Amino acid sequence: MNKSCTCPAHSNARAVQRLQHQHQHQHHHTDKCQHDHGKSVSGNDDHEYAFEMASSTLRFGEGVTREVGQDLVNMGAKKVLVMTDPNIAKLPVMKTVIESLQKSQVNFVVYDRTRAEPTDKSFWEAIEFTKKHKPDVFVAVGGGSVMDTCKAANLYSNYPDAELLEFVNAPIGKGAIIGKDLSPLIAIPTTAGTGSETTGTAIFDYEPLHVKTGIASRKLRPTLGIVDPHNTITMPAQVKLASGLDVLCHALESYTALPYTERTPRPKNPAERPAYQGSNPISDIWSLEGLRLTVKYLKRSVEDPSDLEANAQMCLAAAAAGTGFGSAGVHLCHGMSYPISGLNKTYKHPGYNVDHSIVPHGISVAVTAPAVFRYTGEACPDRHFKAAEIFGANPNSAAFRSQKPENAGPILAEQLTEFLEGLGVPSGLEALGYSRKDIPALVQGTLPQHRVTKLAPLTTGAEALERIFEDALKNY
Repeated sequence: MNKSCTCPAHSNARAVQRLQHQHQHQHHHTDKCQHDHGKSVSGNDDHEYAFEMASSTLRFGEGVTREVGQDLVNMGAKKVLVMTDPNIAKLPVMKTVIESLQKSQVNFVVYDRTRAEPTDKSFWEAIEFTKKHKPDVFVAVGGGSVMDTCKAANLYSNYPDAELLEFVNAPIGKGAIIGKDLSPLIAIPTTAGTGSETTGTAIFDYEPLHVKTGIASRKLRPTLGIVDPHNTITMPAQVKLASGLDVLCHALESYTALPYTERTPRPKNPAERPAYQGSNPISDIWSLEGLRLTVKYLKRSVEDPSDLEANAQMCLAAAAAGTGFGSAGVHLCHGMSYPISGLNKTYKHPGYNVDHSIVPHGISVAVTAPAVFRYTGEACPDRHFKAAEIFGANPNSAAFRSQKPENAGPILAEQLTEFLEGLGVPSGLEALGYSRKDIPALVQGTLPQHRVTKLAPLTTGAEALERIFEDALKNY
């Protein structure tokens, strides 16, 4: 492998330094990888041969929130739990929801104490409230934290005797299969980011281990997602930024995930086929469209809250990327983000009206993205080149035209770095308060995230994670 790169895409000093660093470590990794674990699972008769595409019903339109009352009447709802957080409770979207329910004479109760970046404790508080009130339909009004909390409340109210870890992903939890249909849930997102209105995942901080984990099942998917661009206008700029960065990584990770045909073992029972199945022909379409829209509209939506077109297009981007990763799954950026958020003690991101330290989820996935895709490039170079072109990489450059696998990761990483720097994203782990001495703990917090890390296009052990974290300490 070449030790340096002189292509036009990397002619600036920072890029050359990055490439030299990457090639030194990548050369070592390639030899090690082939010896220890190879690029992907192969030579196994138990390969998966099928994928499923499942997503919530979505309704998109400006002002469509006001239809929720009639939706609940149509569902025959007898008692509705409306879940939100203390900030959203004061915003126009909640007024619209409440007025719609009152107009349709829907019986409801409000829970407005969900936590930004929820924990096992905040999940359980919402679950206990739900068990007390026994709703038959749920409405989640908020960002991913609210929607995920509402999914958990729905699940455990239908399994009232289950402990929290019963359905939490292994190895942190028991990973039990959700065997029955849950109550209807209408999700009304107020951010353009998580795509939680389309997916069957619920993520939280498991405080005893200082790490994020979650629950994943198609049964958790909302019955209906009401996507109304009007609801994102009041988002603070930094919340828009973090939400949009989550979309960005959803799209990139699902597009570059391990192909579904390389995943093992094939389930003996179709019901055991995981929600995250690996990249597939249908998820690719949604992921690429989510990426294109995010690259085009995220900066506009952050810089000008009144830009209705940018707001609407980012709502579409979130739903598209959510549909893509809801089938394909995500991989290293997300797996590594969980300990970044979970181990944080002091960093509090600006623009978040909370009383605790917080690394917003979108920030925690984005800071490692350049390092991650520098690492994964050789596993599926065509996809990394394609993504880089969407960011604006010159397809006529010598490095691009050569299509050499060793160029793909660095080219995409450089495009990502420029994109993140242009948005004012914290420049890496050091900007969040981490240093080299924290890397062992970050690695240990990533290793249990099997649900996502196993979908990386390269099987990634502790040594590789250590190098990626080190590469992500400072991006620019």
